Amino acid sequence: MSPTAREKIRTVIIDDHTELAHEVAERIAALIRSRRPDERPVVLGLATGSTPIGVYRELIRMHREEGLSFQHVVTFNLDEYWPMPPDAVNSYHRFMWENLFDHIDIDRSRVHIPRGDLPRTEVEAHTVAYEQAIRDAGGIDLQLLGIGKTGHIGFNEPGSGMQSRTRLIALDNITRRDAAADFFGEEFVPREAITMGIASILDAREIAILATGEHKARVIRLAVEGEVSMEIAATFLQRHANTTCYVDAAAAADLTRVATPWLLDEVEWTEALMLKAVSWLSLTTNTAILKLTQHDYAEHHLSSLVARHGSPGAVNGEVFNILSGKIKGRSKLPQRERIVVFSPHPDDDVISMGGTLHKLAQNANVLTVAYMTSGNIAVFDHEARRYVDVLERLAASDRLPAAPIEAFTTAVRGALAGKSPGQIDAAVVQDLKRVIREAEAVSGIEAAGLKAASARFLNLPFYQTGKVKKDPIGPKDVAMVRALLEEMQPAYIFVAGDLSDPHGTHRVCKEAIDAACAELWPTADSPGRPEIWLYRGAWQEWPVAEATWLVPLSQEELRLKIQAIFKHQSQKDSAPFPGTDDREFWQRVESRNKETAALLNRLGLAEYFAMEAYVVV
Repeated sequence: MSPTAREKIRTVIIDDHTELAHEVAERIAALIRSRRPDERPVVLGLATGSTPIGVYRELIRMHREEGLSFQHVVTFNLDEYWPMPPDAVNSYHRFMWENLFDHIDIDRSRVHIPRGDLPRTEVEAHTVAYEQAIRDAGGIDLQLLGIGKTGHIGFNEPGSGMQSRTRLIALDNITRRDAAADFFGEEFVPREAITMGIASILDAREIAILATGEHKARVIRLAVEGEVSMEIAATFLQRHANTTCYVDAAAAADLTRVATPWLLDEVEWTEALMLKAVSWLSLTTNTAILKLTQHDYAEHHLSSLVARHGSPGAVNGEVFNILSGKIKGRSKLPQRERIVVFSPHPDDDVISMGGTLHKLAQNANVLTVAYMTSGNIAVFDHEARRYVDVLERLAASDRLPAAPIEAFTTAVRGALAGKSPGQIDAAVVQDLKRVIREAEAVSGIEAAGLKAASARFLNLPFYQTGKVKKDPIGPKDVAMVRALLEEMQPAYIFVAGDLSDPHGTHRVCKEAIDAACAELWPTADSPGRPEIWLYRGAWQEWPVAEATWLVPLSQEELRLKIQAIFKHQSQKDSAPFPGTDDREFWQRVESRNKETAALLNRLGLAEYFAMEAYVVV
């Protein structure tokens, strides 16, 4: 059986995001270059969101550096919120001009985006005209798509039919929750949108669908391998003869050829694959690793693994010993070393590795926690007003000089009073929110046993847009990270390897660290190259079989970690960017760390109260 036998949509896995964007952009460019100016223009269907931005940046680069012209290109965008003025911060009109059209030579009259500023009485006529415009242009040559967590393409939510056309549609609650970060609150997300229908999308001659991150793994498996269903609109793409799904390794993680390839074909048994297979078998059969039998292996297509080792006992013993060797208590952790912990936001350090951070402090290591961004956009306005109130009360009781305090608080209150939902904060408000996050970060590491002097606030330039949407990593960002590494000369670096945070900051911060490390230590054996440990954030943990090290936490250590998270008061109770998990971050952490330990116990290994997991690069 072919490794891709269960995949009903052609799927290409490209782990490097720059390469993935280049691959898709190159396909678009090839289509444009193949069409002579005297022929029908190339018609592109375009999508918005964070996933296609890399493709648009690559197309802009091709235009500037390779002379790729868009003068004979016609575009139709998938969707737009309704109601939504075209110049609003969250308008897809604005998104497309800022991220693509303003930077290429496209004819403005050939750009088509559904209008979100029409009265409801005019929307139906507009959607009919939009469909006619696509037909008049000769149909879409290539349609670019993203995919939502519900499997929606465009805004075709669960229940959308295969014959649906461009129309006004009510947005699913999960879709609105996912968009809450961009609107600074779910209550500000429009409840409706205009979207191309499933039939409109399937009419395209070619379709490219993009997905990245662990949070897309489940829906990609359902879309690619599942049955066609109105509940998952992306499954309709299985009925399109020329669709390609472009995914990174994280989004592909649940595909059968990645998750359980032994079920499809003969495999080459590496240690990593053996660990994954035996752990999977143990959990599937609910049998401890050391108790797995020949029957268990045979019934689950793993006889070749037993044959390779001679007996079930040999396989069981080897896997048990390898997994046991991953457990790394305090005595096995670094001692008296120089360590830099990079935290994308001012709370990722304690959320993801607060227990290990405490152990490293106990081991007399010289620790520097580098907070890469201010995290100020994640502070609610009411939190800023609370600090303003404190300052005003101190000034009123003669504890602080009244005049400068009054000038500052008046400026903050005035800026907040005149602010509309999603609007960029005034500089004075951004600065106050930055200071709030910095104070919380210091308090957090002190609760974990570190000194306040261990905190370093880099405030990288890419983040300083005041918006959820950030700039790409630039030379200044890399230079700041490099300068810190040159100063500290660490033996170990801890980096966020989580790629599923809602706004992508973890991914971008890792890019800056990777670039700085590549400059300082070009090869794996470069002198002074530190050992790099990847932790994961508030969204999920490393699987036990994939982890390099598993650090056990006692009940007291987990409680201390939670107390450190509590110090981030502006993120407690109701975090601005919660994703689809309603729980507070400390609740997710407690559950995740306990579940990792419980999983180890189910495999028949030692029983611990809680655990943090790491992958060493």
